[in-house]
Amino acid sequence: MLYLVFNRLIIRCSTKVLMVVGAGRGPLVRASLQAAEETGRMLKVYAVEKNPNAVITLHSLIKLEGWESMVTIISSDMRCWDAPEKADILVSELLGSFGDNELSPECLDGAQRFLKPDGISIPSSYTSFIQPVTASKLHNDIKAHKDIAHFETAYVVKLHRVARLAPPQEVFSFAHPNFSPKATNQRYTKLQFELPQDTGSCLVHGFAGYFDAVLYKDVHLGIEPNTCTPNMFSWFPIFFPLRKPIYVPSESPIEVHFWRCCGATKVWYEWALVAPSPSPIHNSNGRSYWVGL
Repeated sequence: MLYLVFNRLIIRCSTKVLMVVGAGRGPLVRASLQAAEETGRMLKVYAVEKNPNAVITLHSLIKLEGWESMVTIISSDMRCWDAPEKADILVSELLGSFGDNELSPECLDGAQRFLKPDGISIPSSYTSFIQPVTASKLHNDIKAHKDIAHFETAYVVKLHRVARLAPPQEVFSFAHPNFSPKATNQRYTKLQFELPQDTGSCLVHGFAGYFDAVLYKDVHLGIEPNTCTPNMFSWFPIFFPLRKPIYVPSESPIEVHFWRCCGATKVWYEWALVAPSPSPIHNSNGRSYWVGL
């Protein structure tokens, strides 16, 4: 589904130079060139990929399809490569289940220097969402490890046997390109969830997380339950557990604080419940769970 959407976008954009950053084994390269062929456009494609195994596959694909004159393969980290020319469009597939949890902001910040001043980034923006859930099975599975670290780790998981206690709310948003000199990818937010009156008392075991992305103009892609893309199976939700289940009396609000923290070598999340009763800050200083830069 994702590649069909990108194909549609490229058809709608009048482009000449296109860069695929994080090209992997070539699905977005293929979609780009198929769109160009369908519309009679001439594209010059740069496929940037740092994984040497994926680069080997890319070379085989380009040779097999006869695209040598149209595609230049760059075996490099996108943050280190110096492009010989500016791109009209920058395409990436770096979104995670929480939008930014696979370092899309950091990678695209490093790659946006490739774009022309009026260039287009796909995706152009994305927002994460959370909602409180009752998930006793997930809690017990994590508890079986008998340590704090597993309760301070976010899990990408298909949610079974969970009760979604309140509608999802926005957490963090990112937009690309972002040329602000004061731009930072650190974030903090506090959210308050009001449970429906007929919910009654309940236990909160953690928070389910999702994302919604604007690929280009009116084209969205995501897994947020209220706006999710039909037949989207590429991402499961993410789950942020609480060390101890929190009892929530009927009609009591749930308040949670979330941080996205950035260090010199890693990015991590911290989260803490404030109401109806406080919890410790989970994953303080990224001690249990982080993503390396």
